[in-house]
Amino acid sequence: MPEPEAPLAAAGRAEQTRQRILEAAFAEFASYGFAGARVDRIAKAAGCNKNLIYIYFDSKEGLFDATLRARLGLVSEQNPLMPEDLPEFAGKTFDFVMANPDVIRLTAWTKLDPDAPDPAVRGEGAGAKAAALRAAQQKGELTDAWDAEFLMTFVMSLATAWVPAFPYGTGGMDHERIRAQIVRAVAAVVGS
Repeated sequence: MPEPEAPLAAAGRAEQTRQRILEAAFAEFASYGFAGARVDRIAKAAGCNKNLIYIYFDSKEGLFDATLRARLGLVSEQNPLMPEDLPEFAGKTFDFVMANPDVIRLTAWTKLDPDAPDPAVRGEGAGAKAAALRAAQQKGELTDAWDAEFLMTFVMSLATAWVPAFPYGTGGMDHERIRAQIVRAVAAVVGS
């Protein structure tokens, strides 16, 4: 007769395997994009059977979507939007992407790779952020000189433009100097 803890232990191992697959998938998709990624390499890196990936995620597309959702969720968790202090949000976003350039590489593949599934999660996240900015504008907490969507795109573009995955890179400037100028530029635009 199995012990009562056995199902919990099995569930814990299953979740650990799922997390190993997501970690391996992140590395694979960030390096090779959707079309170049290979499920067999992901399975090998995760130390599991290739069929297990299809059991957990249904398809390569499902795995890609789950990987992107997990990474973008991590970004939002570690750097929540601060409509009341967009300049500092931009600075924190810059810090995060400089420390995690593969996240930007993964999201860049979604636009560069014609075979990559269109990730609804990106639109959902951008829409939620724009809605939060719009609400702050309506309360008078944030300038309404710019459309909320434009403002969000401006902040995110400026904060992520320096990542080594992009062609311009740092131009020899140090991290703190770039960060200070991003914060100052956003402050100038939003009037902080």
